[in-house]
Parts: sequence; structure tokens; C-alpha cells
Amino acid sequence: MPGLCDAHVHVTAVTADLGAVNRMSPFYVAQHARKIMEDMLMRGFTTVRDAGGADFGLARAVDEGLIKGPRLLFCGHSLSQTGGHGDIRGPGDMHFNECLCCAGLSAICDGVAEMRKACREEIRKGANQIKIMVSGGVASPTDRIDSTQFAFEEIQAAVQEAHAANIPVMAHAYTAKAINRALMCGVDSIEHGNLLDMSAIRHFKQYDAFLVPTLITYRALAEEGVASGLPQKMVPKISEVVDAGINALRMAHEAGVKIVYGTDLLGSMHRRQLEEFVIRSAVQAPIDIIRSATTTAAALFRMQEQIGRVAPGYMADLLVVDGDPISDVQVLTRPEENLRAIIKDGAFVKNTVSSSELRSSI
Repeated sequence: MPGLCDAHVHVTAVTADLGAVNRMSPFYVAQHARKIMEDMLMRGFTTVRDAGGADFGLARAVDEGLIKGPRLLFCGHSLSQTGGHGDIRGPGDMHFNECLCCAGLSAICDGVAEMRKACREEIRKGANQIKIMVSGGVASPTDRIDSTQFAFEEIQAAVQEAHAANIPVMAHAYTAKAINRALMCGVDSIEHGNLLDMSAIRHFKQYDAFLVPTLITYRALAEEGVASGLPQKMVPKISEVVDAGINALRMAHEAGVKIVYGTDLLGSMHRRQLEEFVIRSAVQAPIDIIRSATTTAAALFRMQEQIGRVAPGYMADLLVVDGDPISDVQVLTRPEENLRAIIKDGAFVKNTVSSSELRSSI
């Protein structure tokens, strides 16, 4: 089968305390990112899309073989308004210490001019997509889950700049109101979407947009977020979205929305990346979940003629699996037992099968 894609990762989120990442040496963070990416590749993920934090340096290190990891699509800094989901300052912090060498996940911009400049900076540095925060979030200290963020004109400016550079825009959003505003402005994918409703479903269909649920991160945060660095004061926010996520997935799936595999894990919780398959199996058939991590993800990445299929002319990203994931998707959740070979760009990353077995499996 083709290599897997994860459309929402944070390879530089070495702790669930995102404010702490800003204060870490970028060299230290890069070493953690190296290990995080190596582990992702060994789970069968050959392409991942970073949703804030990774940059051209990490992507180049993977391309040059300095890091053994999946192909890395990056946005650089995710973009947030002051006091938005990407603003990691507490109410008593007066300064946002950010510079070109910061290891943080977000940058703050306010107004159309600042939004345009922030987008152009990330595009200049080679961003594969632009990420904007259009609602509140769990891991931010001063906003509310149900808030909408960025004015219409600011969102439209981000879309205009990204589409002028022929790259997509991904938007962090939970509520239907935030989702609908973003889709009306031309955003290409909604990340999370836990609190969507039928009005949002209609907007997804009308604008032919993608939904990237990230259900495992809420379960992981509820079970071990504090131990992984999440500040205790943010825990109550988790309950607002954790139970709604599976219902949102069900609504979107039944309506035929284009759904993509994502996880959004932080810190030590990255190890739970494959559990998303299990959670989604309560709603989706195995083949639909697999498509979300292969063909549909490739379409979102605008790489549908390069990855996501086993076909002539496509990149040789291949997995040899012991078992039939179309019958039992949980086969994919035990890579130590069932993932016999991993091939990325035509080169073996892992191989425990003979040449004859490999030919017959392909």
C-alpha cells in the first residue's frame, strides 16, 4: 500500500507547554524534532504537513538525508491575532519575544497590512502552505474556544497572498461560525472542526473544502496532557471539544465532506499518532480512513499526481503490511508487529521481507 500522510503535525512541539518552546534553543528543539520525525517514518508516515513551527531548514535536512523522516510540508509560523490561539502569553506578559531564530510555533499579526507581510515572509522562506488561527483553542492561555479570530479582511488577505503563490491556506477553527467565516473567505482546509453544525457542512460542500479532524490529540490531552507539559489551567478547555469531535466526524462523513487524516499531537504524546485510526473506525470504514491518509491527503497537499497511490509515475512511497488493513484498520496501529517494510522515495527505511515476498506484495 502507499505510504501514509498526516496532514496536521507539530514536529517542533517538544512539549505541550507551547509557551516553553519559544524559550528553548532552536538547536535543542531541532534535535527533538529529528527524533519525532524518525518515529513518524517508522510508523509508516512518508509525508506529513506541519501546522506551525517547522521551517525550510528541517525540510531541507530531511530532503538531504540528514534527518531520517517523512517528507515535510511546512508553513513556518502559524499566524495569530493578538490574544488569539497563537498568542502564548499569559495575561500578565507584556512582550512577545519573537525573532528569526525563535523556535516558537506562531507569529502575531494584526490588520491587513501585517497579515500580508507575515504571509509574504513565510512564502519567501518556502512555505508549502499558510496557517491561520480563526478561532480560540485549547493550548492558548487567554482566548475562548468559541471566539472568532481575525477580521474578514485579514482572512481574505491571507487567502489572496497564499493563492497568489499557488499554495493553500489551512485554518484552525472549532465552531461553525469560525468555520463558515473562513470558508467564505476562501480557506482551503479547516483543522479540527469539532463544533461544526449543518450550516458548516453546507459551506464545506459549497466551497469544496477539506476537513482535517484531529481526534486523538483531545483524548491524549485529557489523559496525559498535564504530565506532558500542558498548563493545568487549560485543562477545562479540553472538555468543550473532546466529546463533540466524533459527532462532527460522523456528520461530515455522512455528508460526503472531503476528510483528511490529522493528529495534532504534542510532546511525548506523539507516540499515539496511529490511534487516530482506531477512533475514526467508530464512524468510518477502514477504506475511508485509509483514503483520508493517502489519496485525499494527497489532493489537499496538491500532490495528487505524486503521492498517495501505488501507480507508475508516482513517488515510490510504499508500505508492506502483514495483514489486511481494509478488513481491520487496526493492523496499521501495530507497526512493530505488522509493518514489514517501509520504502520512501524508492529507498528502504525498514525491510524484514525477502525479495520474492516484496515482489509478490507489490
